[in-house]
Amino acid sequence: MVDFKQILSVSLILFSVIDILGSIPIIINLRKKVGHIQSGKATIVAGVLMITFLLVGKSILTLFGIGVEDFAIAGALIIFALGAEMILGIELFKPDPDATASASIVPIAFPLIAGAGTLTTILTLKAEFEQINIAIGILLNLIFVFIVLKSTNWLERKLGKTGVDVLRRIFGIILLSIAVKIFKTNAFPLAGG
Repeated sequence: MVDFKQILSVSLILFSVIDILGSIPIIINLRKKVGHIQSGKATIVAGVLMITFLLVGKSILTLFGIGVEDFAIAGALIIFALGAEMILGIELFKPDPDATASASIVPIAFPLIAGAGTLTTILTLKAEFEQINIAIGILLNLIFVFIVLKSTNWLERKLGKTGVDVLRRIFGIILLSIAVKIFKTNAFPLAGG
């Protein structure tokens, strides 16, 4: 049954976990490397991942013998690599001839939009909210994500080169911190992560 209060709660929780606004410097950085980000493709792939996880996420992980913690650690490692790139100015993510298509999927669709945190959150939300309300919350977030991805050129012009550089380094540190937290929480759950 559709419940607007549940939809609002789910939307706000997912908005804070996805944190697309915090990912703007990463997206701008990737766009500079590969030339163009396919906003629609990234949004659709992220949406398919999130809806699939909503419907059969735990079963998929169990099928491969992977726990939610293992999945979260894998996402944390990718996020850590992105953060290191942003702070140190090194290049771990190397563009390839088909870079535009692949960059739209990895790392934008996964793990930036539909990362381990988002997918784990979706599994957790199932315990508290009805599936239809979670699905609507996911769709509302995807619309916002698409708008932000489409606006990165405009945002970059407004921020300027210095603004983007400062933001990139700040969010690089934040990404490293998030990666460490996800890793610590999932690798050492008994140590009080």
